[in-house]
Amino acid sequence: MAQLRLDFSEFEKRNAVILVVGPEDAPAFARYWREHDLTFTGLPDPEHTVLNLYGQETKLLKFGRLPAQIVVDKAGKVRSIHYGQDMTDIPSNSEMLALMDEVNAG
Repeated sequence: MAQLRLDFSEFEKRNAVILVVGPEDAPAFARYWREHDLTFTGLPDPEHTVLNLYGQETKLLKFGRLPAQIVVDKAGKVRSIHYGQDMTDIPSNSEMLALMDEVNAG
């Protein structure tokens, strides 16, 4: 999430809304957001309800939920999904920004 904060203004320029869904309960999530001064929206999902809808995997041997990046356009259509194979498998901000440019151009 720290990488998203670095380029938050670039995402805003593209009218992108960042929503981070995490496995913690609401108090833990709120505490994390305050401690890390995150400027985007966080959604606690301790029951895995939201990301199960998008097919995100949970692997106990790989520390729980694997990363997933989902791009949904303004019409609500899923334009891209990246499921990480491990905790470091996260697209770079430049990749995500290029995808935003592509979605906005279409």
